[in-house]
Amino acid sequence: METIGRDLREMQRVPLAPSHVEAIRAVGSAAFFPAGTMLVQPGEPADRFVYVEEGEIEVVNAYTGERLVPSTLGPTQFMAEIGLLGGGSWTMPMRAAQDTRVIEVPRDTILKLMSEIPEMSDIIITVLAARRRRQLDARDASLVLVGEDQDRAIRRIADFASRNHLPYQSHDLGSPEARAVAASCAMAPDRPLVVFGRNQVIDDPSPDRLAQLFGLSRQFEDEECFDLLVVGGGPAGVAAGVYAGAEGLSALVVEDTAIGGQAGTSSRIENYMGFPTGISGADLVWRGEVQAMKFGTRFAMPRRVVDLAELDDGSFCATFDNGQRVRARAVVVATGVQYRRLPIDRLGEFEGAGVYYAATENEARYCRDAEAIVIGGGNSAGQVAMYLSRSARHVRLVVRGDSLAQSMSSYLTNRLEADPAITIEYGAEIVAVDGGDGLEQVTLRNARTGEARPISTCAMFVMVGAAPNTGWLSGLVALDGKGFVLTGDQAGADSPYATSRAGIFAVGDVRAASVKRVASAVGEGSVVISRVWAYINA
Repeated sequence: METIGRDLREMQRVPLAPSHVEAIRAVGSAAFFPAGTMLVQPGEPADRFVYVEEGEIEVVNAYTGERLVPSTLGPTQFMAEIGLLGGGSWTMPMRAAQDTRVIEVPRDTILKLMSEIPEMSDIIITVLAARRRRQLDARDASLVLVGEDQDRAIRRIADFASRNHLPYQSHDLGSPEARAVAASCAMAPDRPLVVFGRNQVIDDPSPDRLAQLFGLSRQFEDEECFDLLVVGGGPAGVAAGVYAGAEGLSALVVEDTAIGGQAGTSSRIENYMGFPTGISGADLVWRGEVQAMKFGTRFAMPRRVVDLAELDDGSFCATFDNGQRVRARAVVVATGVQYRRLPIDRLGEFEGAGVYYAATENEARYCRDAEAIVIGGGNSAGQVAMYLSRSARHVRLVVRGDSLAQSMSSYLTNRLEADPAITIEYGAEIVAVDGGDGLEQVTLRNARTGEARPISTCAMFVMVGAAPNTGWLSGLVALDGKGFVLTGDQAGADSPYATSRAGIFAVGDVRAASVKRVASAVGEGSVVISRVWAYINA
């Protein structure tokens, strides 16, 4: 299956061309760092690109101060992380292993240079992606979570980090590794912790606080203005961000949970053109995010738009859940849909502790060698069932209807039916949940006979009842009876993605009568930008 970046060892053999180095020297400034000098610390802004001319730079373990990985950066190589593209932060400490001479280029300058020299840009971006891939695979990270399995708040942090490709380590409470981290931070060894580098213990951890540490959460100037505001960071929204940046529009993509949206929770997409071996939804959209950042599009998360107002000059003002406001000349609504909470008593008690609305590597760990329940009859539910079958002892797919033919792709249905680890319960529903600190049991009822039986399980995945996220639109655009945004002829508009309000467009699953497929969402997000550009430049 495709992954987010090429192998780092391969990329270390692809140096920048002499012409690229000369261009870097022309816009950069020389700097010297004696051996032992710390060049960056975790959480500091990734505000410069560093090309090594002489000497050696090493990655440091944030907790022991020792060299973390055997490979180092030497002459002809460069020090940078993926956060450079989007204005994020450094995630690892870096130190001069010997006297080192470098050329430093400010972030804005190197991004401009990359836009002018695409061959250099290709090399840099591929290396940065490969480095992030290695961090994720090796769990080499300054962010450490202690007590993920025991503490629901820590679990939320792990989920946010995982879905946003933020590298972290996780240790069980009371383990030797956890005790060592606690000792290095002078903290009690028996409490859950979130630590970012040795000296940053995060009190009251939250996704928003984590986003601030990694530079994902933007602080905007008062009513800062953009050409385009894209609300929603799923495939449609990210595609809009890519094409907006490519067309020279200043664009901001706002997402309230994780870049990738609902598609980001899909463990394997096999019918997206160009990926014959499949790719996870998170990796697919992450590539798009990197691509959009290359073109200058900005991202902000976790940020939710709670109100949108049209101003006297025809522009729009969006208010975020933290009170910040931005202005935009046009808006693309790409908020997609979310799974509905089932009307089951006590369901809320187990959300995040046995009841889940996404199935990533984190959630899969909780049902290892156990029974897992998946509710739903669409492609998302089928992909989750297939994914969980690799780790769970048994997966039970609960479907209200009598068939999957109309709601699921044929190739996926065939695989589910052929997998001995999966049972499909047709004409069935979950009517009760039970447990202590976490989910322990559900009650399955046959809709035809009324027969109900208990099933022991520690994990239930709800993938049904998708509802549009449109409450924040404040009545600005026409909606259908289910809350989906009307566009095109249905809205009295002159283009397929225009709404009833000039300057507001809608793409992806949030649009009424849209095709609920990733490829369709990407296509709509790409095509809509031509209409946005025409509107802004009319």
